Amino acid sequence: MPKKKSVKDDAIPQHYALLIGVDCYLPNRLPDGGQYRSLGGCVRDVEHVEAMLKRTLALSPDRIIKLTATNTAIGKPAEPSAQWPTYNNMVAAFKKLTDQAKAGAQVYIHYSGHGGRAATIFPKLKGENAYDEALVPTDIGDSQARYLRDVELATLLKGMVDKGLIVTAVLDSCHSGGMTRGSADVAIRGISSIDTTPRPTDSLVGSNEKLTQMWENESGWRTRNVKLGSGWLPEPKGYVLFAACRPSEYAFEYAFDGRERNGALTYWLLDSLKDLGPGLNYKALHDRIVAKVHSQFQMQTPQLQGEGDRVVFGSDRAQPVYAVPVIRVDDARGRILINAGQAHGLRHGAQFAIYPRGTTDFTDSTKRRALTEVDEVGASDSWAKVVTRFAGGAVEQGDQAALLGAGSVKLVRKVSLVRRDDLKPEIDQQAALSAVERALAGNGWIEVAAAGDQVSYQVAVNENGEYEIWDRTGEPIKNLRPPARLDAADAAATMARRLTHLAKYFALQQLSNNDPLSPLARKLVIELIGKRADYDPADPFEPEPFDEPGHTPTLKTGEWVGLRIKNNSPQILNVTVFDLQPDWGAAQIYPSGHGDNFVAFDPGQELVIPLQASLPKAYRTGRDIMKVFATVGATNFRWLELPALDQPRSRSGIMRSAPSDPLEAMFATFAAARPLTRNLTPATVPSKEWITAQVELNINQA
Repeated sequence: MPKKKSVKDDAIPQHYALLIGVDCYLPNRLPDGGQYRSLGGCVRDVEHVEAMLKRTLALSPDRIIKLTATNTAIGKPAEPSAQWPTYNNMVAAFKKLTDQAKAGAQVYIHYSGHGGRAATIFPKLKGENAYDEALVPTDIGDSQARYLRDVELATLLKGMVDKGLIVTAVLDSCHSGGMTRGSADVAIRGISSIDTTPRPTDSLVGSNEKLTQMWENESGWRTRNVKLGSGWLPEPKGYVLFAACRPSEYAFEYAFDGRERNGALTYWLLDSLKDLGPGLNYKALHDRIVAKVHSQFQMQTPQLQGEGDRVVFGSDRAQPVYAVPVIRVDDARGRILINAGQAHGLRHGAQFAIYPRGTTDFTDSTKRRALTEVDEVGASDSWAKVVTRFAGGAVEQGDQAALLGAGSVKLVRKVSLVRRDDLKPEIDQQAALSAVERALAGNGWIEVAAAGDQVSYQVAVNENGEYEIWDRTGEPIKNLRPPARLDAADAAATMARRLTHLAKYFALQQLSNNDPLSPLARKLVIELIGKRADYDPADPFEPEPFDEPGHTPTLKTGEWVGLRIKNNSPQILNVTVFDLQPDWGAAQIYPSGHGDNFVAFDPGQELVIPLQASLPKAYRTGRDIMKVFATVGATNFRWLELPALDQPRSRSGIMRSAPSDPLEAMFATFAAARPLTRNLTPATVPSKEWITAQVELNINQA
């Protein structure tokens, strides 16, 4: 176990938490007919967060305030009403936490539930026809119930900051919602209605004058005609805010393990926090969460506001590695029983590296005996199958299992063929979908989903007689060009090729070494540092700030951005930069020479690479992902290159010899017609120590 810095007990910051999860919404109907439907993963979200806080920060139950509303068959929450997330209870919980915590304490706030919009109760501040963003209480169906509105929430958080508390807030909800199409295992945490129900206008947080003054002081202007940050609050001062999505997007909940729903932000936040270690700041955490969410939901971009450079949980102490004992070995079935389960926040697919009993330093990968993956989660004990055995000896009872996270990259994807009810009868959907099913027969990357399967993509027909590919929420995937018309002779084959291409692209996007025990973990630092309207590559790159610091930057075509890369490891790293492009291509952009596979970075070396924003022909908007790889050994990454969609793979580039080691063999999978396995487990490839990091950039046509 890594050594902790020597600190006095009274110098260790105290931690407190407020956790709010709302699954059950009592019967409600808004004036326009909309309603807040009950959800399925919000209480589970906060229970998993609670387990993480207890495990990682040793947070005691007396410092956790939890308000939950569990959905039940009887139509009301299972909890006593004193624990329901009502307006009164939420405001009281914020105030209690503020009173209880001492200056310098760390405060973590997590809300999972519906976000809503209601006619403003601050017309002098926002305008007569404006609305308030709000957290939606479980009893909103009562006309006397009140939303916890943005102005109130901002005031409560400012009260904590003014007392000297170090605050992190997570809002896993969205501003407005809609219906998903096709897949039934996805839900949206918001509705499209703006609630005009006459409700009490008095606030338990403060007088109207106090709330108005606070909002004006924090936002810097008097109206909400311009969106602030994530759309929830003014730019935070003195605290960190994670919001699930942009104001125009959705916050999804989904059964990631195939059985139980979680919010996408919460799920990937918890997964990424398993990489917690010295020096991990909120900006790096946000970059990883965005990458994971975007690999599954293109219409959800988690937002970070506030002190992005602050170390996660405000601690510069090394976090202990979460290790548990092996309590049983079943050699006949190739699996082991470990002393961890649902009570510890464990879930199906979590990975553990097995070390000999007595091990305290888990950074030496040569001592590993096996890599395992949990396939049967119990309350306090779980079974894990042995994925890979190493040369460190047989796994024995009493060995130590160190958590690596759920790091598998899904290669083989499932597609659902969706028949719509809103098309003209002369469009023969059945024949079109059957043709796609035949075209996918024997495909190594895409399979037609059976009942109960987790779906990655959906294929449907539109009103123009064209095929569409949807994501699992029913949102058409952008930039699939040209349209595939049903009457084209090769239309079904084109759809099969596109689905295969997308499977490879998203697998590459997800590819990362999720091993927090790797010697290179958190040693590769990358960031976008600013932009220039024009730039001469012969000059030093002197950037100007982005328009919205802390958010995914947006550039116009022709503008320049600086990509900063730094090697924080004590050894030379070989660095390669890939660009995952809006046209679904992936190309190595640094180094750019055909004979160059990487650039060596000395320990401590950093470099700013100027990049000019561009879009493919006829594109108006796009998203580029800059993915940086670093390895100790020499490796050829060009196996990972993909052409633009519907363009053949070029054979005029670098000639690739046969893979020379397990790392290159893993990369070669992305060029294969059929993957050798259904899932990749990157942590099993230690032959050349390697690490990845990535950032995103939005581009609009000038």
